[in-house]
Amino acid sequence: MSRSADRAGLQFVGGHWIASTGTGTVAVENPATTEVLTRVCRGTPDDVDAAVAAAAAAAPMWAATALDERIAVVRRAAALLEERAEEIARTVTAEVGTPLEVSRAVQVGRPIQVLRALVDAAPLVRWIEQIDAALVVRGPLGVVAAVTPWNVPLHQSVAKIGAALLAGCTVVHKPSEVAPSSAYALADALAEAGLPAGAHNVITGLGETVGEALACHPGIDGISFTGSTAVGRRIGAVAAQNITRVALELGGKGPSIVLRGADVAAAAVATAARCFTNSGQICAALSRLIVPREELAVAEQALSAHVGRQRLGDPLDPATTLGPLVSGAQRARVRTLIEAAVGDGARVVAGGPDAIVPETGYFVAPTVLSDVHPAMPIARTEVFGPVLCVLPYETEDEAVEIADDSEYGLVGAVFGADDEHAAMVASRLRLGMVGVNGGRLDVRAPFGGHRRSGIGREFGVHGIEEFLETTTMNFAAADRIVRPAV
Repeated sequence: MSRSADRAGLQFVGGHWIASTGTGTVAVENPATTEVLTRVCRGTPDDVDAAVAAAAAAAPMWAATALDERIAVVRRAAALLEERAEEIARTVTAEVGTPLEVSRAVQVGRPIQVLRALVDAAPLVRWIEQIDAALVVRGPLGVVAAVTPWNVPLHQSVAKIGAALLAGCTVVHKPSEVAPSSAYALADALAEAGLPAGAHNVITGLGETVGEALACHPGIDGISFTGSTAVGRRIGAVAAQNITRVALELGGKGPSIVLRGADVAAAAVATAARCFTNSGQICAALSRLIVPREELAVAEQALSAHVGRQRLGDPLDPATTLGPLVSGAQRARVRTLIEAAVGDGARVVAGGPDAIVPETGYFVAPTVLSDVHPAMPIARTEVFGPVLCVLPYETEDEAVEIADDSEYGLVGAVFGADDEHAAMVASRLRLGMVGVNGGRLDVRAPFGGHRRSGIGREFGVHGIEEFLETTTMNFAAADRIVRPAV
């Protein structure tokens, strides 16, 4: 954490690292060792006011900056992040507990891919469109608040901030106080890449203070939030007082349907891999495996063997496949949910509340529960831990019904004997994204959910468009249209 260590007691406002107006701090803990790594500012509403003022002052100049120049700045920032990838990966591993190899690929490698995909997408946005004698012009929304979570901190930050900056917006970023240091690395990279002072600001602190102040601030034109559905609901309600545009990427309870004729064992293992990534602390986890009843034993055997191959331990050890949960509170919550599920009649196939885990750190064993009924709380609650529920079905229609029997609608998967049949079933699901026979996330395609999984989309052209406002210029005749520069 060497590069970001000297940022820990400061806020980034108007291009400068400055002291907070408050005196409180928040401890940042290593969940594998329970040691305090550093402390960050417990920001105040006055800090938020200063950051919003800096962003508003920078907004006219950044909005007027040519698209090619905005692209060049973001492209240089991506290159700087790549140069520092190992350092950032180790920082995220220390704060979140993600095994280092996974941090390199997912916590740092993928965000860089996201940022470069946004750069490639920016010229593809329909910045100007002619409709008869009208010219439809799309420009920056204004000052944007980006409120990001701890589980994939750099990934969520670049998806919002990169898109907003390319759109011509300026940003106030509130990273999670649990894992803030990658936000400092991003701030350094953007500043060194040539982003004007004030175009990007970072305020650390608690959600109920800094997040609330941003959501209700009259100087904020849009807020993009990733986190729990409960907090998203609060942000939407508060932001509505100022008619502030809101984009929300919220929870999930991803279903994975295995159709008859598919390789059940392979599909079960692929689903478990997606469920246990980052110890299950990911909104896009596939946490419900829906299998033909007659194949239940095959799935359970494959899952038991897969869990047996997992290794919990030091995230810096190359042999480790699963690290700890992020905090003691999260560990206690996940354990409580597992114990309640067993009490409700779920059967432990692997792991479970009595599994042996390292004594130090916030570890929970990867757990597979079968005989799960769709009405059980464990089948309906986003656990945010390494817990996979197995639900049997009799008919294909029942499988679809089980998959959609959720308040969430973020991600899912369908495994079938052929792509055509699997795609047909996938098209019936009320989900923002569905993997077909092993299809994975594409950072150029839109990411987001249906129903209580959120509002809006991230990544690529769709992600940039979330930060644009539309103006229609009506001319007397089509041949008199004058096109502004982009």
